[in-house]
Amino acid sequence: MTIRFTQLALLALTAAMLTAPLATAKAAPSRDEIDAQFRQWITRDLWPAAQAGGINRTAFDKALQGVRLNFDLPDLVPPGTAPPKEQNQSQAEFSSPAAYFNEKRLQGLAATGRTLASQHAATLRRIEKTYGVPGSVLIAIWGRESGFGRAKLPYRAIDVLATKAFMSTRKPLFQQELISALHMVESGDVSAEKMMGSWAGALGQPQFMPSSYLKYAVDFDGDGTRDIWNSVPDSLASIANYLVKSGWQKGRDWGFEISIPQGVSCAQEGPDRAKPVAQWTKDGLERITGKPFPEAEAALPAMMLVPAGTHGPEFLVTPNFYVFKEYNNSDLYALFIGNLADRIAFGGSAFRAPWEPLGKMLRSDVLAMQKALVAQGYDVGKVDGLPGFKTRRSIGEWQAKNGLAPTCYPSADLKAMLR
Repeated sequence: MTIRFTQLALLALTAAMLTAPLATAKAAPSRDEIDAQFRQWITRDLWPAAQAGGINRTAFDKALQGVRLNFDLPDLVPPGTAPPKEQNQSQAEFSSPAAYFNEKRLQGLAATGRTLASQHAATLRRIEKTYGVPGSVLIAIWGRESGFGRAKLPYRAIDVLATKAFMSTRKPLFQQELISALHMVESGDVSAEKMMGSWAGALGQPQFMPSSYLKYAVDFDGDGTRDIWNSVPDSLASIANYLVKSGWQKGRDWGFEISIPQGVSCAQEGPDRAKPVAQWTKDGLERITGKPFPEAEAALPAMMLVPAGTHGPEFLVTPNFYVFKEYNNSDLYALFIGNLADRIAFGGSAFRAPWEPLGKMLRSDVLAMQKALVAQGYDVGKVDGLPGFKTRRSIGEWQAKNGLAPTCYPSADLKAMLR
């Protein structure tokens, strides 16, 4: 009886231990409870940070009057919930980039862009004289970012920034952007009610974050206000100022589509492996159009770029290409802007070489390859599952070292070899 009782007692105790966490687990807070915490955060955390950033109390209270949490925004981590686990999703970068360069869309943007370039020709000439950035480049960015100012901006930026500063996966970043937005309101540039933006807090026709607005927005139409919501001159000149202050080199192109001959490795790309254009020509790189490189480029540095390795178009790019990436840190974005600008200015067309179909790779697959390469002494850049130029060229170098023809791009068969 004693043994039997002890066994039953142990079973009961074990069951109680197993179920205890379920019994004591707290339910996720309601939206009303989260909103109450949000109001406390504004007073306890945001105001001291804003005050330290130079915002006065009257402007702070006025700007945040009526501020609301937007629970429909992405990348939120409400109090009492855990951050979402990184999902091993197949992303556009890991399949053929062809979809990014949708020809119908590019043709439509180019046609509209040429019309608007003609319509705003006088303004564009003044901007180019002031900043040295071609009008076609400004029109291309304007079209890509906000559909030439026609895209709807349905969100109150203060609501978006406050929501993300309180409960996003990148709270410090958005808190600083929120304080920058408060400076905009305090200075009289725009009221909180009229500061409309995207779901990410990007503002106006150039889609500037508030910190970028403070640094780069200009009053080009002379009305005393830096209005990137309603003024085309202000919007286009602000984009030009952004590019110039990010390093734009006047008189240089952004880049050229090329062909890399057999025997020349694709593992030479990257801004840290620049050579004069004349040296690349001596190495056998040629423009895919058959035209010579401009004479003015011969002695200037340029960089190889193979965003899909040997499975897509190949490029020789100038430092201005990397200025595009300051606007949006993506090789494909920068190529899109360059190609669209060429279409607007010269009637250019799609890249000559096709984007070949690629086997879909998960981010976790690329991450595994990066770790394997790092273990063998390769510099892949940031180990994050994204195939940047250092990862691409490390793959090419590993392939050459192991007797394979370099392709400079991750694939399933390479992943198996790199284990």
